[in-house]
Amino acid sequence: MNQPTPFNTGRPADRARSELTDVMRQVAHGDKQAFSALYDALAPLVFGIVVKVVRDRAQSEEVTQEVMIDLWRQAARYRPDAGSVTTWAATIAHRRAVDRVRSAQAAADREQAQAAREHTTAFDEVAEQVETRLESEQVRRCLRGLTELQRQTVTLAYYRGLTYREVAEALRTPLPTIKTRMRDGLIRLRDCMGVTT
Repeated sequence: MNQPTPFNTGRPADRARSELTDVMRQVAHGDKQAFSALYDALAPLVFGIVVKVVRDRAQSEEVTQEVMIDLWRQAARYRPDAGSVTTWAATIAHRRAVDRVRSAQAAADREQAQAAREHTTAFDEVAEQVETRLESEQVRRCLRGLTELQRQTVTLAYYRGLTYREVAEALRTPLPTIKTRMRDGLIRLRDCMGVTT
């Protein structure tokens, strides 16, 4: 294994770039010491790019670690003729940071949409219960406005589910009389409830 040369920030940029390219080649061959040198050289740059995009220090540290692992895994894909190691690392860092922000935004959007659905559902259920209760009270009030014979007929037919014939048998009343009571009772209920036809 070749030993990576420590980076000297006082050296000319071309020489430092060349040394970094050599280190990247060593990393591509699985050299852990070379990766350690690469990490030391690039982690501050990567973190700086990531934190500007992500804006959260803890998440930026996580993304920086992910980028450095990507550099280790993808070292063999690096091509010096396509750009410098720092440019390549900066590109990966920026993409990862943007992905993290988009992912966090998508998660926040999903949570907000779910909360809105739950809130709407809860509101709709309460509104429906109130409306049902009010309608029930109005029906009871309107039923009290019917004659006793009309109320019995309507109650047996609509609340107990009896047919006209069964209502007539239960009340021991002729069928035509039951039909008349039912019709008159329903007309009075309709008028009382404010239903328009």
